[in-house]
Amino acid sequence: MSSMTRRQMSGKMQVKNPPYTHGFTDRHGKPRFYFRRPGFERIVLPGLPWSEEFMEAYGAALTDSACVPDAGVSLARGEDFDALAVRYYASASYLQLAPATKTRYRIEIERLRRDYGSRAVVGLARKEIVEMFGRRAARPWAANNWLRLLKRLMKFAVEIGMRRDDPTTGVARIKVKSKGFPTWEEEHIAKYRECHPLGTMARLALELLLNTGQRRGDVLRMGRRHIRSGTLSIEQRKTGMLVQIPVMPALVAAIDAMPSEHRTFLATDCGKPLSANGFGRWFRKRADEAGIPKGYTAHGLRKANATRLAEAGCTEHELMAWGGWSTLAEVQRYTKAANRKRLAESAREKLETRTPSGKPD
Repeated sequence: MSSMTRRQMSGKMQVKNPPYTHGFTDRHGKPRFYFRRPGFERIVLPGLPWSEEFMEAYGAALTDSACVPDAGVSLARGEDFDALAVRYYASASYLQLAPATKTRYRIEIERLRRDYGSRAVVGLARKEIVEMFGRRAARPWAANNWLRLLKRLMKFAVEIGMRRDDPTTGVARIKVKSKGFPTWEEEHIAKYRECHPLGTMARLALELLLNTGQRRGDVLRMGRRHIRSGTLSIEQRKTGMLVQIPVMPALVAAIDAMPSEHRTFLATDCGKPLSANGFGRWFRKRADEAGIPKGYTAHGLRKANATRLAEAGCTEHELMAWGGWSTLAEVQRYTKAANRKRLAESAREKLETRTPSGKPD
């Protein structure tokens, strides 16, 4: 049975599956889905259509096969959201995005197509957008992502003449106060190392994250092929930037303690690369075993790397080169915090060495 919908599997309201999605129920009664486009390899998709894990894998499959969904091709000259999405996928503004960004945008746009695919783009009013945005306010991050993608599509619709105006103009995103993922402190790192010694994949994972300072997805792609003459070189999936990082002694020791012929340093027992979501859950369990408080994630080690570099006196441009950041604003918070810490230490030394008269010795 192919092209199965959720209604066929659960008896509930029918939801149209994303293009190129096929499904069946196996002999154990479990629904299974996969991505199949003529001329390309079949790809297994986890979970149910439109779930987070499903759409992440689906977006990657779309990007890898560089395809445009059939559902919109026949409408490419129409005036609805399906047509707008198809034309956007073929635009320079989309094609020049980094692969990871394309995947993320595809996931959000396909959700919009699911909800509004046959809606006329010109008929979408600002009042309606405000109402739709308001219904998503309980999840501010998701709501802001939805609005950001809609703004991008409406701007493109104006550029290609599908609308005369942008109905999202003046619709402001929800302000979310958050410091992001907490930075691992040195005591957390020491505690984790004590629990997970050299020779374990848990330890190798920490050393890769901490010593390279790269994002989780890029760390999962790293292997011996990326290291030459003591330098690790990798092109970031999110930005497309090539970063070249000296391999620190702690990382060398962790790699040498885990000899492997697998393509990536971090892999399953069968040698397959780990998925980003699967790794995140696995790493959190290893942190739990070490007694690391909740909330400290793999991304917190990227921030710990930046903090170490800043406290060692590295310049903002040196941090940018190591972490692959593209703007000064992204790294200034680390250097500013380090400078404040150094100034506070300097003030403490002056206080401790002053004489009874208030003057330094």
